[in-house]
Parts: sequence; structure tokens; C-alpha cells
Amino acid sequence: MTAPANESRTAPENDVYHAIAHPIRRQILDLLRGGDRPVKQLAAPFSVSRPAISQHLRILLDAGLVTENRFGRERRYHLQAERLRDVQSWVDEYQR
Repeated sequence: MTAPANESRTAPENDVYHAIAHPIRRQILDLLRGGDRPVKQLAAPFSVSRPAISQHLRILLDAGLVTENRFGRERRYHLQAERLRDVQSWVDEYQR
């Protein structure tokens, strides 16, 4: 008996490609290139609610693109750019 095809796939919320598909999430990653930032700073440039930004951050966390550290009541996010290597390798194949 074989497993259904969809069981072997990565869940979308854990998928780096899914995580970077949304422009807001890409902009959040751009902001984090400048260093760790709290949610309040990450949400400031966007005209969406803080809960919406938190949802985007959750997707980035689940994909391993960011980490979260707590300092008292504040959560600071840190870019984990290593997870983008698979994307870079995939793009490199098309540039050849």
C-alpha cells in the first residue's frame, strides 16, 4: 500500500517557497536584514493589523526563516537566511 502523494509534501506553512510568496513576508525579511526587530517595528511600515503581521511572522517562523526571542514582554525576531539557500540553488539552475 502506498501513501497518498500529498502526504510526502511539506505542509505549506513549513514551506520556504510558500513563506516568501507573499510580498509582506518578503518585506519583513528585508527589514530583518538590518538586524533583530520587535513586532511593533516590523508592523509600522504596513497598513495591516498587528494580528495580520503576527500571522505573517508565524508563517516565517514555521518555515524556519526567522527565530523569536523574548525579552520580558517584547518579542524580537531574527532573520535565519540560511533557509533561503534552497531557493537560491533552485534559482541558480535557471540562471545557467
